[in-house]
Amino acid sequence: MTISCPECKSSSTKKNGHIHNGKQNHRCKKCGRQFVENPEQKLISLEDKERIRDLLLERLSLRGICRAMKVSLCWLLDFMASEHEQLPEDLNYRARVETDKLLMGCIESEIDEMWSFVGNKKNKQWIWIAMDARSRQIIAFHVGDRSGESARKLWESIPRSYRDKATFYTDDWQAYKGVIPKERHRVVKGKANHIERFNCTMRQRTSRLVRKTLSFSKKLKNHIGAIKYFICHYNLQRALYV
Repeated sequence: MTISCPECKSSSTKKNGHIHNGKQNHRCKKCGRQFVENPEQKLISLEDKERIRDLLLERLSLRGICRAMKVSLCWLLDFMASEHEQLPEDLNYRARVETDKLLMGCIESEIDEMWSFVGNKKNKQWIWIAMDARSRQIIAFHVGDRSGESARKLWESIPRSYRDKATFYTDDWQAYKGVIPKERHRVVKGKANHIERFNCTMRQRTSRLVRKTLSFSKKLKNHIGAIKYFICHYNLQRALYV
């Protein structure tokens, strides 16, 4: 019996491994669509979806989650994309209450950047992060190169109240000096220990950020979405201790 692609109806197909439940997977040579014969629709329960949301915050590969939860990789990728689209732009950051008596320099922020890559290690993507030093919540992040332009994009994403009033602690990377006002910029390595600890936590909890990993991001959009997903959850947890 001839096997036809459900997308373009072409009969030019080839076997392409097996899916999570052991069924033969096929790939269309014409349009690239992957499919199985006589697919059985499986409804994912709300409880399983909630568990998958939790697993996405742990150091597990996507295929590991598929095996554990008996879902397909295509479904998981679509589910991730849907979750990423719903993430708030404010990263679930909860600002401290400000009063008219707030003095210049009472707000402190730590800024740092960490190395990552997308696709291959030649495609370096630096994660720029700004943290409130007191609450240790993440107030802004940006993914890009390590240039002054990326430093500026991070600065522009930081809430206005911080840009106007906060003191910023960074390492001695030259890019910061071009965007942070000199009078509120402090180059102190030891003062940024909180954000360096957060960088370590994120590497340990997000498999695609582990330095030697096979679970790296293939697309920049998914890379940014996974980072934002972790930060939004992290801020919600930190808000409980503020």
